[in-house]
Amino acid sequence: MENMANRITLIGTLHALPELSHSNHGRNFYRFSLEVERLSGAVDLLPVIAAEDVLMQADLFLGSCFQVTGQIRSFNSHTPGSRRLVICVYAESVQTTGLEAKNDAFLSGSICKPPVYRRTPLGREICDIMLAVPRRYHRTDFIPCILWGRLAQDISLCPVGTALSLSGRLQSRDYIKVLDGSSETRTAYELSVTTAEPVDAQDQSELL
Repeated sequence: MENMANRITLIGTLHALPELSHSNHGRNFYRFSLEVERLSGAVDLLPVIAAEDVLMQADLFLGSCFQVTGQIRSFNSHTPGSRRLVICVYAESVQTTGLEAKNDAFLSGSICKPPVYRRTPLGREICDIMLAVPRRYHRTDFIPCILWGRLAQDISLCPVGTALSLSGRLQSRDYIKVLDGSSETRTAYELSVTTAEPVDAQDQSELL
C-alpha cells in the first residue's frame, strides 16, 4: 500500500547518468539528478535515489525525459563538526515518457518547529516551516516548506504540532554558506507550497 501522506511525481530530463549510491539488504541504489523546468522557464535540479531494479523499468540515456514517482525523503548527513539535513526523491517507479515537465508533490504532516515569517525587501511575505511527515515503521521525514502571501500569513500563526496537508512543487535553491571565514555555494531543497489545509490526526493516519 502506498504512503499517501508523501507523494511526488516529476517529469524532467536526466542531468547525468546514475551513479552507485549505496547498497542495502542486497539491493543496489543509484543517485541521479533530474532537470525539471518550471512554467517560468527556470529549472530545478532535483536529486533522485532509485533501486537498480526500479531503474531497469526505463531506457536510461543522457538527456532522456523521464517520469519519476515516489516520496520526498530526508536524512542527516554527519561530517566532522556539523550535521546537515539532506533531501532527495526516493523513486518507486521510473519510466521513459514524452509528456511535458511536471512537478507535483503532496505532503501531510505536522509542523515541528516554530514557523519563521518574514518580508522580502520588496515587501513579499514568506513563511518557512519544517513539516514532520510520518513514514512506515515509525520513521519520519523532515521536509522544509516555504509559503507565500496570504498562505504565509495564515500558516505563520499555527503553533508547533499543527497538522497540515500541503501541495506544491519541490524546488532547488542555491545559497552561500560561510564556514571558517570562507564561503561556498550550496543547494537547498524545499516544497514551494501552493495549497495548505488543516487536517486531524485520524485523517492523517489513514494516509499511511
